[in-house]
Amino acid sequence: MIRFRATVTDVSDEARELVEGGVLILFAEGAPPELAEVSVLHRVSVPPSIEAPPIGARLSLGAVSTPITAIGEYAWRKMSEIGHVVINFNDGAQAPRPGEISAASIDLAALAAALAPGMAIEIDG
Repeated sequence: MIRFRATVTDVSDEARELVEGGVLILFAEGAPPELAEVSVLHRVSVPPSIEAPPIGARLSLGAVSTPITAIGEYAWRKMSEIGHVVINFNDGAQAPRPGEISAASIDLAALAAALAPGMAIEIDG
C-alpha cells in the first residue's frame, strides 16, 4: 500500500550536506526560506495515508530503498499537515524526537549525490 508519494522539486546544498551526515529534511513546496535552505523540497502526488506506516515499511528515494525503523509520535501528523518530516538514517528503534522518523542506514554519499529534482520519494507498506 502506497502511504505517501512525492516528487523532489529542489535540493539545496545545505540539505545535501545534512544527508551526507545522516539526516534528510523533507518539506513541501512553499516552505519558509529559512527552512527551504536546509530541506529537500517536494510536491505531493499521493498525500500521507490516514494511518502512519508500520515499522518495516519501505522508504524509497529514487533507486535507494530502506526500511523505516521508528516513527515519532507526531511525525506522520506533520507530514499530513505541512509536508514536513525529518528522517534519520540511524537504524534507531526509537525516533530521536517525536516529530521524526528513523530508517535503516544506507550509503549516504550515494543518496546525497543522487538527490535531484524529479526524483521520486515513496513510503510503501
